[in-house]
Amino acid sequence: MTAARTITFTLNGAPVTADVKPHHNLVELLQTQFGLVGARETCGQGMCGCCSVIVNGRAVSGCLYLAQFVDGADVRTIEGFDTPQKLSPVQEAFVEASAFQCGYCTPGFIVMVTQLLDELPDPSDQQIKDYLTGNLCRCATYPEVLDAVKLAAKKRKAEAAT
Repeated sequence: MTAARTITFTLNGAPVTADVKPHHNLVELLQTQFGLVGARETCGQGMCGCCSVIVNGRAVSGCLYLAQFVDGADVRTIEGFDTPQKLSPVQEAFVEASAFQCGYCTPGFIVMVTQLLDELPDPSDQQIKDYLTGNLCRCATYPEVLDAVKLAAKKRKAEAAT
């Protein structure tokens, strides 16, 4: 029997503590101890993007990232991207561009698009496609996702200008 380890970290802006076993991944931790189900373990191989979570400002595959590695880290999940009053500009753009069908992959796309726009505020079509190659959508909403990224870039620029 493997002993659990107590870790502390910041989750969506709030300090938290959790007990994790060495084999638990980040998705398991988020779902079982915090009830956050936006990051989903789908492929279990870090290939689909559905489990994307931001750790210390960088997107990681939550299905491959061991939970104990977030000890002392800043973790941001899709549940921390909006407020009760307002969606983030990226979330708004996904809704307005109809960039989802079933919505299963949408949280991972939103996480990655947010990071993309943090790094490249005005990406080209090719840069968007290259950046999002690790995100898969079975409903094939890729053209709408491309539109959503462009719209989100405009929204973020407008928001920054105010």
